Amino acid sequence: MTDLPYGTPDAPRVAVRGEARLEVDPEIAGIGITVNARGTDRRNALQDLTRRNNQILDLLKSYGDGVEKTETGTFSITPQLTDKGRHERVRAYHGHVRITATLADFTALGELATRLAELDLTSVDGPWWSLRPDSPAHGEARRQAVREAVQRAREYAAALGAELAAVVEIADIGAENTVPAMPVAPGGMMRSAGYGGAPTPPPALDLQPQRQTVYASVNARFTMTRPTL
Repeated sequence: MTDLPYGTPDAPRVAVRGEARLEVDPEIAGIGITVNARGTDRRNALQDLTRRNNQILDLLKSYGDGVEKTETGTFSITPQLTDKGRHERVRAYHGHVRITATLADFTALGELATRLAELDLTSVDGPWWSLRPDSPAHGEARRQAVREAVQRAREYAAALGAELAAVVEIADIGAENTVPAMPVAPGGMMRSAGYGGAPTPPPALDLQPQRQTVYASVNARFTMTRPTL
């Protein structure tokens, strides 16, 4: 005999949603670095850009395992034409390279950001605080969401003088094409730009990690014993 979608009088079904929201410390931080160069000669502009890019990469490497990952995003060298005249005359060449770095050592983050901002024609933005994709916090949030679903279902059953008998289904909200999980908000932004070296480096920035919100939500269906009405 095929079970009815909503159960039977002897085995009613109860459907609930379980949700959990945790506030946890971030595990990694990302910063963006943009190095620029400008010159009237294409080759000279490119050489300046290459030199500054290598200088930044060397600085990042000097932090060893403190910088977990370094990636180059975009590179461009663009001619800037004169505003007037009928001929295509190049006034200057602009070049930039975009680099992102991921750190797990937050004690080094402020010092690194300050040293990067000191470099010629270098912009720094971030940090973007986040959790690792395999962070235990995600699993804990899912477990709490399931526990809340069970507790809700048990309370509904108790209100009818019944008890839970069996679990029929537990599904992620996204798996049913309904309300998606709430996105984690990015961390606060730090923006700075360096346009020349200084003889004495300024004190390292004191960057406070922004706690992250981890959200989980599940739909769950149970059968219960016959209610006492």
